[in-house]
Amino acid sequence: MKALIIKYKSVIKFILTFLVVYISFSVLYSFYLDLSDGSKFYPDYLTHTVAKQTETLLNALGYNTQVLPHPDEPSMKVIIEGEYLARVIEGCNSLSVIILFVSFIIAFSGKLKTTVVFLLLGGVLIYVVNLIRIVLLVIALYHYPGKQDVLHGVVFPAIIYGMVFLLWIFWVNRFSNLKRKDV
Repeated sequence: MKALIIKYKSVIKFILTFLVVYISFSVLYSFYLDLSDGSKFYPDYLTHTVAKQTETLLNALGYNTQVLPHPDEPSMKVIIEGEYLARVIEGCNSLSVIILFVSFIIAFSGKLKTTVVFLLLGGVLIYVVNLIRIVLLVIALYHYPGKQDVLHGVVFPAIIYGMVFLLWIFWVNRFSNLKRKDV
């Protein structure tokens, strides 16, 4: 058994580090959501901010957009030209995807400065791409309402998770301390 542990030490270290970081940040995020009472920023600050930034971008693109708190659920309604098209919920704010990204990068850490810079830049990139993704989704729903299932369920998740996967691959190949063994 000890020989197996030694043989797979790096794999075990990766899995344990990933799980500890992911669970820790997820618990902290859960506390954040529990503490968000929605009195000033509904349903929580980050989701509210993403919804308002979506509204700003859509208006800048020429779509008469309003974002309003949903009266029946913790979300923000996105309304274009008086038509309720989408809602921004907690899962749309990209923080859970950023937590996943951060957990992987820390589990495959590199030099401290490089890791911190990559985490910051990657987190910002994920946030911005997610915001653009929401804007494009709303525009697509406005023009192609019959395509909601494929747009929301396939195309747009593929954008955000595909980008995260590419960032991971880039990180492992360029910056991580992963020791390559010659075959």
